[in-house]
Amino acid sequence: MEPAAYGHRRVYKASVNGARTGHARTATRRTILDAVLRVCVYILLWMFALAIIYPLVWMIYASLKTNAELFSNTWGLPTDPQWSNWSLAWSQGVGQFVLNSAIVTAGSIAGVVTVSAWAAYALSRFRFPLRDIVFLLLIGGMMLAPQVALIPLFRLLNNLHLYNTYWGLIILYVSFRIPFTVFLMRAYMLGLPHEMEESAVVDGATHWQIFWLVIVPLSKPIIVSAALLQALFSWNEFLFALTFLQDQSMKTLPIGLQDLQSRVLTNWPVLLSGMSIAALPMIVLFVCAQGRFVRGLADGWGK
Repeated sequence: MEPAAYGHRRVYKASVNGARTGHARTATRRTILDAVLRVCVYILLWMFALAIIYPLVWMIYASLKTNAELFSNTWGLPTDPQWSNWSLAWSQGVGQFVLNSAIVTAGSIAGVVTVSAWAAYALSRFRFPLRDIVFLLLIGGMMLAPQVALIPLFRLLNNLHLYNTYWGLIILYVSFRIPFTVFLMRAYMLGLPHEMEESAVVDGATHWQIFWLVIVPLSKPIIVSAALLQALFSWNEFLFALTFLQDQSMKTLPIGLQDLQSRVLTNWPVLLSGMSIAALPMIVLFVCAQGRFVRGLADGWGK
């Protein structure tokens, strides 16, 4: 007859082995489930990527076809690439439209980033009366729809002699994008450490020097993100450019491509060439700066 203690040890070992087996089975099931979910997520991401990339790729190789080949072989590759379509689109005014958009985009990026960075620095680092109210009023500008302000803005720009000028369009782009950019930059700057600023103050640095030598280098990711978002907005903006630019030589890409469509009539490869030329700068810009863009945007929203 087995001693009682030995019997208890056998029962204890059996229970421990059973618990380990149960944990192992649970861990195996969890590992399998995680792998299945990961595969499903990858499939969905690839589907989304394909849905976004394929139209761009099709637009580029369709622009290299003749008009007849575009309709007879819509989905196939061009048999004899017609690079002359791109040069024809460029000579039809796309080159000037690209230059106009580049001027307006560069000016609006410089204005938005500079003003928003200073405002975000003040709102995140200084304490002054009604600071929170000022911030709420500032971000309240995000609720203002551009459509309802067209008539007052038209009168204002006309009285200031800024109608049909690059400066008028740049000022509008800067004004309407400052609230969102300040909101994004302020959230990022709130998470920056204060130790380096305190050390700079001890060394006798002014607020101007602290901003340029400490805050700006630490805020490069969010500055890049804000600049890219502003570039995308300015490059593709349609309503303000249509309303406040009149001369053909000053039209930006969205308005210029609409005008190009009316001039080339049914020559769709030339129109697709112009659209490809318009899309390539933004694609290259985002590909080159995607790392800092994602990091800055994630940190800005997450803080």
